[in-house]
Amino acid sequence: MAAQAQKQTQKRRTISRKRVLHRVPPDRDDPQLEALVREIIGRVADKWTMLVLEELTEHGRLRFTRLGTLIGGVSQKMLTKTVRQMEAVGLVSRTVFPVIPPRVEYELTHLGKSLGEAFCGVWIWAERHRRAIMQARKTFQQRASTPTPTIHVRPF
Repeated sequence: MAAQAQKQTQKRRTISRKRVLHRVPPDRDDPQLEALVREIIGRVADKWTMLVLEELTEHGRLRFTRLGTLIGGVSQKMLTKTVRQMEAVGLVSRTVFPVIPPRVEYELTHLGKSLGEAFCGVWIWAERHRRAIMQARKTFQQRASTPTPTIHVRPF
């Protein structure tokens, strides 16, 4: 029974994706690939990962403290967590130099560079649609700040 429900759920997702995308590449129906994509998105689609990608793309190999300074506003704990997650999925390489005090440097791997190129599309999209996005935000804020009229219904 549970297997049948799971198949129906997967079928609904596939149909929904097809409606949204109008075209689904053959590999999109691969459940293992879908699980991998969801896992990667969960790990890398956050503010700090994007900023680490940006700084390492722009500056190349960076020491931990310099990376934090360039990003700005990130705590040491959050930066540590972010670069460890990125290292775990192969996006950055970490080099520890045997000196006192310890020196640690990070740089993008080939995978990290390719992910940075993929996310570059977001920058291009944002630049292309900046005015429309700003107008949509303004319209939403105006609508949200306007009180909705109260409708009085008379009982029968």
